[in-house]
Amino acid sequence: MNPEEYVNQLFVQEDDVLAKVRHTIVERGMPAIFVPPEIGHFLGMLVTMSRSRDVLEIGALGGYSGIWLARALPSDGHLTSLELNPDYATLAHDHLTQAGLGDKVHYEVGPAVESLNRLQSQGKTFDFFFIDADKENYPAYLDYAVSLARRGAIIVADNALFHGRVLDPNHDSADARALREFNQQFATHSRLTSTLLTIGDGLAVAVVNS
Repeated sequence: MNPEEYVNQLFVQEDDVLAKVRHTIVERGMPAIFVPPEIGHFLGMLVTMSRSRDVLEIGALGGYSGIWLARALPSDGHLTSLELNPDYATLAHDHLTQAGLGDKVHYEVGPAVESLNRLQSQGKTFDFFFIDADKENYPAYLDYAVSLARRGAIIVADNALFHGRVLDPNHDSADARALREFNQQFATHSRLTSTLLTIGDGLAVAVVNS
Protein backbone atom coordinates (compact mmCIF):
# COMPACT_ATOMS: atom_id res chain seq x y z
CA MET A 1 0.00 0.00 0.00
CA ASN A 2 1.43 3.38 -0.99
CA PRO A 3 1.02 6.54 1.16
CA GLU A 4 -1.82 7.89 -1.01
CA GLU A 5 -3.79 4.67 -0.65
CA TYR A 6 -3.17 4.65 3.10
CA VAL A 7 -4.40 8.25 3.49
CA ASN A 8 -7.48 7.67 1.34
CA GLN A 9 -8.41 4.49 3.17
CA LEU A 10 -8.03 6.01 6.62
CA PHE A 11 -9.17 9.62 6.20
CA VAL A 12 -11.11 10.15 2.97
CA GLN A 13 -14.75 9.17 2.65
CA GLU A 14 -15.61 9.28 -1.05
CA ASP A 15 -19.20 8.04 -1.23
CA ASP A 16 -21.11 6.54 -4.14
CA VAL A 17 -22.30 9.96 -5.35
CA LEU A 18 -18.76 11.26 -5.77
CA ALA A 19 -17.51 8.01 -7.30
CA LYS A 20 -20.36 8.11 -9.84
CA VAL A 21 -19.43 11.67 -10.83
CA ARG A 22 -15.85 10.60 -11.54
CA HIS A 23 -17.02 7.64 -13.59
CA THR A 24 -19.51 9.74 -15.56
CA ILE A 25 -16.86 12.29 -16.47
CA VAL A 26 -14.63 9.54 -17.87
CA GLU A 27 -17.49 7.74 -19.61
CA ARG A 28 -18.49 10.93 -21.44
CA GLY A 29 -14.99 11.39 -22.77
CA MET A 30 -14.36 14.55 -20.77
CA PRO A 31 -10.84 15.28 -19.55
CA ALA A 32 -10.15 13.22 -16.42
CA ILE A 33 -8.61 16.22 -14.67
CA PHE A 34 -10.84 16.33 -11.59
CA VAL A 35 -9.07 16.60 -8.25
CA PRO A 36 -8.18 13.35 -6.49
CA PRO A 37 -10.36 12.42 -3.50
CA GLU A 38 -7.75 13.45 -0.94
CA ILE A 39 -7.64 16.97 -2.42
CA GLY A 40 -11.44 17.17 -2.47
CA HIS A 41 -11.50 16.11 1.17
CA PHE A 42 -8.90 18.75 2.04
CA LEU A 43 -10.84 21.47 0.19
CA GLY A 44 -13.92 20.64 2.22
CA MET A 45 -11.91 20.82 5.44
CA LEU A 46 -10.56 24.25 4.49
CA VAL A 47 -14.05 25.57 3.73
CA THR A 48 -15.27 24.31 7.09
CA MET A 49 -12.29 25.56 9.09
CA SER A 50 -12.45 29.02 7.49
CA ARG A 51 -16.22 29.20 8.08
CA SER A 52 -16.64 30.32 4.50
CA ARG A 53 -20.10 31.19 3.24
CA ASP A 54 -19.39 32.40 -0.30
CA VAL A 55 -17.10 30.22 -2.41
CA LEU A 56 -15.89 30.95 -5.93
CA GLU A 57 -14.72 28.03 -8.04
CA ILE A 58 -12.86 28.70 -11.30
CA GLY A 59 -13.29 25.57 -13.41
CA ALA A 60 -16.30 23.33 -12.82
CA LEU A 61 -15.69 20.42 -15.22
CA GLY A 62 -18.26 17.80 -14.11
CA GLY A 63 -18.93 19.07 -10.61
CA TYR A 64 -16.66 16.74 -8.63
CA SER A 65 -14.78 19.43 -6.72
CA GLY A 66 -17.99 21.45 -6.55
CA ILE A 67 -19.66 18.74 -4.49
CA TRP A 68 -16.78 18.64 -2.02
CA LEU A 69 -16.91 22.45 -1.69
CA ALA A 70 -20.70 22.77 -1.47
CA ARG A 71 -21.04 19.97 1.09
CA ALA A 72 -18.76 21.89 3.44
CA LEU A 73 -20.80 25.09 3.25
CA PRO A 74 -23.16 26.15 6.06
CA SER A 75 -26.91 26.16 5.42
CA ASP A 76 -26.77 29.74 4.13
CA GLY A 77 -23.61 29.19 2.08
CA HIS A 78 -23.35 29.51 -1.69
CA LEU A 79 -21.02 28.32 -4.44
CA THR A 80 -20.43 30.35 -7.60
CA SER A 81 -18.76 28.23 -10.26
CA LEU A 82 -17.19 29.50 -13.49
CA GLU A 83 -17.07 27.18 -16.49
CA LEU A 84 -16.17 27.86 -20.12
CA ASN A 85 -18.03 24.90 -21.63
CA PRO A 86 -21.85 25.11 -21.31
CA ASP A 87 -22.22 21.31 -21.57
CA TYR A 88 -19.80 20.85 -18.69
CA ALA A 89 -21.66 23.44 -16.62
CA THR A 90 -24.97 21.67 -17.28
CA LEU A 91 -23.53 18.30 -16.27
CA ALA A 92 -21.92 19.80 -13.17
CA HIS A 93 -25.23 21.31 -12.10
CA ASP A 94 -27.00 17.99 -12.72
CA HIS A 95 -24.44 16.26 -10.50
CA LEU A 96 -24.79 18.79 -7.69
CA THR A 97 -28.58 18.52 -7.94
CA GLN A 98 -28.35 14.74 -7.64
CA ALA A 99 -26.18 15.29 -4.57
CA GLY A 100 -28.90 17.48 -3.04
CA LEU A 101 -26.87 20.65 -3.53
CA GLY A 102 -28.42 22.18 -6.63
CA ASP A 103 -29.86 25.13 -4.73
CA LYS A 104 -26.44 26.05 -3.32
CA VAL A 105 -24.68 26.64 -6.65
CA HIS A 106 -24.84 29.13 -9.51
CA TYR A 107 -22.90 28.70 -12.75
CA GLU A 108 -21.39 31.51 -14.80
CA VAL A 109 -20.75 30.17 -18.31
CA GLY A 110 -18.11 31.63 -20.60
CA PRO A 111 -14.47 32.71 -20.42
CA ALA A 112 -13.56 32.95 -16.75
CA VAL A 113 -11.78 36.30 -17.11
CA GLU A 114 -15.00 37.81 -18.48
CA SER A 115 -17.04 36.29 -15.66
CA LEU A 116 -14.54 37.52 -13.07
CA ASN A 117 -14.62 41.02 -14.53
CA ARG A 118 -18.41 40.97 -14.36
CA LEU A 119 -18.40 39.79 -10.74
CA GLN A 120 -15.94 42.53 -9.89
CA SER A 121 -18.10 45.21 -11.55
CA GLN A 122 -21.07 43.92 -9.54
CA GLY A 123 -19.15 44.42 -6.31
CA LYS A 124 -19.19 40.72 -5.41
CA THR A 125 -16.80 39.43 -2.76
CA PHE A 126 -15.95 35.93 -1.58
CA ASP A 127 -14.24 34.25 1.33
CA PHE A 128 -12.92 31.13 -0.43
CA PHE A 129 -11.50 30.60 -3.93
CA PHE A 130 -10.58 27.40 -5.73
CA ILE A 131 -8.65 27.80 -8.99
CA ASP A 132 -8.52 24.74 -11.24
CA ALA A 133 -8.90 25.82 -14.87
CA ASP A 134 -6.74 26.70 -17.90
CA LYS A 135 -3.19 27.24 -16.70
CA GLU A 136 -2.23 30.18 -18.95
CA ASN A 137 -4.67 32.42 -17.09
CA TYR A 138 -3.62 31.46 -13.56
CA PRO A 139 -1.79 34.79 -12.98
CA ALA A 140 -4.90 36.71 -14.05
CA TYR A 141 -7.13 34.48 -11.91
CA LEU A 142 -4.93 35.23 -8.89
CA ASP A 143 -5.21 38.99 -9.48
CA TYR A 144 -8.99 38.73 -9.64
CA ALA A 145 -9.17 36.48 -6.58
CA VAL A 146 -7.22 38.95 -4.47
CA SER A 147 -9.40 41.84 -5.68
CA LEU A 148 -12.61 39.90 -4.96
CA ALA A 149 -11.43 38.58 -1.58
CA ARG A 150 -12.75 39.53 1.80
CA ARG A 151 -10.16 39.99 4.53
CA GLY A 152 -9.09 36.56 5.75
CA ALA A 153 -10.25 34.81 2.58
CA ILE A 154 -8.57 31.57 1.50
CA ILE A 155 -7.22 31.09 -2.04
CA VAL A 156 -6.38 27.56 -3.22
CA ALA A 157 -5.02 26.59 -6.63
CA ASP A 158 -4.47 23.09 -7.98
CA ASN A 159 -1.74 21.88 -10.36
CA ALA A 160 0.82 24.38 -9.07
CA LEU A 161 3.63 21.91 -9.84
CA PHE A 162 2.13 20.97 -13.22
CA HIS A 163 3.40 17.37 -13.22
CA GLY A 164 6.88 18.62 -12.33
CA ARG A 165 7.16 20.78 -15.45
CA VAL A 166 7.48 24.03 -13.49
CA LEU A 167 10.69 22.58 -12.00
CA ASP A 168 12.20 21.78 -15.41
CA PRO A 169 13.89 24.84 -16.96
CA ASN A 170 13.86 23.06 -20.31
CA HIS A 171 10.07 22.86 -20.31
CA ASP A 172 9.04 26.14 -21.89
CA SER A 173 5.36 25.68 -22.71
CA ALA A 174 2.97 28.59 -22.20
CA ASP A 175 1.29 26.69 -19.37
CA ALA A 176 4.56 26.03 -17.54
CA ARG A 177 5.66 29.66 -17.90
CA ALA A 178 2.29 30.88 -16.60
CA LEU A 179 2.45 28.59 -13.59
CA ARG A 180 5.99 29.69 -12.74
CA GLU A 181 4.75 33.29 -12.86
CA PHE A 182 1.71 32.36 -10.76
CA ASN A 183 3.82 30.60 -8.13
CA GLN A 184 6.18 33.57 -7.91
CA GLN A 185 3.24 35.97 -7.47
CA PHE A 186 1.65 33.63 -4.95
CA ALA A 187 4.83 33.45 -2.89
CA THR A 188 5.64 37.18 -2.88
CA HIS A 189 2.28 38.98 -3.04
CA SER A 190 2.10 41.69 -0.39
CA ARG A 191 -1.45 40.75 0.60
CA LEU A 192 -0.94 37.01 0.90
CA THR A 193 0.52 34.61 3.42
CA SER A 194 1.05 31.52 1.31
CA THR A 195 2.60 28.12 0.84
CA LEU A 196 2.71 25.36 -1.74
CA LEU A 197 1.87 21.86 -0.55
CA THR A 198 3.46 18.98 -2.44
CA ILE A 199 0.30 16.87 -2.35
CA GLY A 200 -1.38 15.75 -5.55
CA ASP A 201 -0.03 17.88 -8.39
CA GLY A 202 0.92 20.73 -6.04
CA LEU A 203 -1.67 22.69 -4.07
CA ALA A 204 -1.04 26.39 -3.53
CA VAL A 205 -2.80 27.75 -0.41
CA ALA A 206 -2.90 31.34 0.82
CA VAL A 207 -4.79 33.59 3.23
CA VAL A 208 -5.59 37.16 2.22
CA ASN A 209 -4.31 39.47 4.95
CA SER A 210 -5.84 42.82 4.13
